[in-house]
Amino acid sequence: MNKIPVYKRLLPFTDWLFHYKRENLTGDILAGVIVTIMLIPQSLAYAMLAGLPPEYGLYASIVPLFIYGLLGTSRTLSVGPVAVISLLTATALTPFAAPGSEEYIKLAMLLAAMTGVIQLVLGLIRGGFIASLLSHPVVAGFITGSSLLILVSQLKHILGVKAASGHLPYEAVTNLVQAARDTNLVTLGMGTLAIALLLFFRKPFRKLLQRIGLSENVAQIIARTGPALLVVAGMAAVALFSLDSSYGVKVVGEFPTGLPGLTLPSLDLPVIGSLAPAALAIVLAGYVESVSVGRSLGAKRRQTIEPNQELVALGAANVASGFTGGFPVTGGFSRSVVNFDAGANTGLASMITAVLIAVVTLSLAPLLKSLPQVVLAATVIVAVAGLINFKELLRLWKYSKGDGALMGLTILSVLGLGVEIGIGVGVGASLLLYLARAGRPHMAVLGRVGESEHFRNIKRHEVTTYPGLLLLRVDENLFFANTRNIEDRLLEYVAEQADLKHIVLSFNSVNYVDSSGLESLEALIVRLRDAGVTLHLAEVKGPVMDRFDKVGLTEHLAPGQVFLSTHRAVVALRGDSKPAEPARAA
Repeated sequence: MNKIPVYKRLLPFTDWLFHYKRENLTGDILAGVIVTIMLIPQSLAYAMLAGLPPEYGLYASIVPLFIYGLLGTSRTLSVGPVAVISLLTATALTPFAAPGSEEYIKLAMLLAAMTGVIQLVLGLIRGGFIASLLSHPVVAGFITGSSLLILVSQLKHILGVKAASGHLPYEAVTNLVQAARDTNLVTLGMGTLAIALLLFFRKPFRKLLQRIGLSENVAQIIARTGPALLVVAGMAAVALFSLDSSYGVKVVGEFPTGLPGLTLPSLDLPVIGSLAPAALAIVLAGYVESVSVGRSLGAKRRQTIEPNQELVALGAANVASGFTGGFPVTGGFSRSVVNFDAGANTGLASMITAVLIAVVTLSLAPLLKSLPQVVLAATVIVAVAGLINFKELLRLWKYSKGDGALMGLTILSVLGLGVEIGIGVGVGASLLLYLARAGRPHMAVLGRVGESEHFRNIKRHEVTTYPGLLLLRVDENLFFANTRNIEDRLLEYVAEQADLKHIVLSFNSVNYVDSSGLESLEALIVRLRDAGVTLHLAEVKGPVMDRFDKVGLTEHLAPGQVFLSTHRAVVALRGDSKPAEPARAA
């Protein structure tokens, strides 16, 4: 495999921008325009979800998106505000300042910069493995739980009432129930209609377009413009019927014209320490979402992404967001799919979107002042409703009770304790579940299948066993969490079989033995020898054997031996044919 030059690895745009193909331009321009139309209502809505004035969603969609287009390894990933990260931002900042206040805005910028610095450091030290800390049940539970919280948080805008968010989820629900008696029926009607229209745009409208002769791809792209059309309709309704002044429908209000200037986030060390857990949660959740989307879209075109460089690209995007009036961003699923379907071929598509968002911010922002907040809330609700997935909970429970319980625990933790603590509980529980499973590994007693050289579990196959010889396979690495359990079970076999003379441990499923496992093996050799039983090893993998050689385990094993295969061990120890020469793993 050819090694990628360092400059191409750190500056991916040099691979496509310096050798740009003219045939890619049409797709990149079209994707840039389509994603802009979709991103405007999304960015406004997610800023509101994050507790920020709507224009900050636009700010977070300009420079970060442009920088990711240059540094990202995915040709189709679209970076910007997303629902879950916006919720994490609001949850982290609400205890420190009132949403929408000047102090709150400064903290949002600081949180973005902190997130970016952490991602940059992890990317430069090649720490992309952190994604493995979030198992599938934890990710699925976190997304479902946080999506429910997002949905609840937007109901106050649908009802047209004021309701405090509260520090814990149940407080927000309590406040919402108490405020519901003041529901604005006009706002509720608009919200209900907006949700219905957005749902119509998702599938029925697309199918309708296909029936009149449009291709599936074109129909899907047109349907994706539904939220933008709804924004225009909402502003027109406010203007025509004076819904804000006559009926109390809340609008986003005056928009400042112009682009944000460069701002240095506040460097208050106590506040930085308090926000660090939230920044780490955003890094984990945002990175997993971004990489998952990038990989799935890349696979459709036989393109790959470089996870560590993705951390660098996301880190640079978030640092830029923190310095240009934004808040934490990551790769979004829905608009990345639109970017892909619209024909994006390179990072130029994202750069075009960034430029167009800047144009909107400069010239069209005043038109958005009459945009009803309820329309933005409906946009968020429809976007996250599809992420709530209780079917996955049932599927995981059927497949593995432990994984199902882990997803359920993560959902309940997010709902009951908040998103940051919830994701922490999920990660901690998944590690404990892994240790519990690995601490009691599957061990199979083996026998020969017919006259072959294959040996299988005696509980699953009709096999031949040998008196005085125990063949045992350990289906797990040997490490500190399971060595005692393996020792105890081996000694139980010895106690149960008075005529036992030899034990052969098959290591074909063992990839690693830590120092605790080594100490346990050495102790077993002595204890079994004292009981008149000789321990042998078979099918030891090369890297494991190399470590054994460094400490002289083979000599300590004598008269036990290391055999190339279980078959050779049986031939040598049974003596029923010419013994094969014992051989160690290559």
